[in-house]
Amino acid sequence: MNSSMYTADRTTHLKIVVVGLAAALVIAVIGISARELNLGTDIMAAQGPTVIKAGNPVAMSDRGATVIR
Repeated sequence: MNSSMYTADRTTHLKIVVVGLAAALVIAVIGISARELNLGTDIMAAQGPTVIKAGNPVAMSDRGATVIR
């Protein structure tokens, strides 16, 4: 039995490499497909940008809760 990496034969090492490459391929495919699948965020991004305009400047003080405009 090949219970140690030092005593494993060539086919055991090949199996380990193949399983590792298959796992890396599965992770890469999931990552690429998750990146392309936006789950509705494309619809949200298709709307126009929200513009927030600044109001009048306000100076605030922490002494006596005075607000100076």
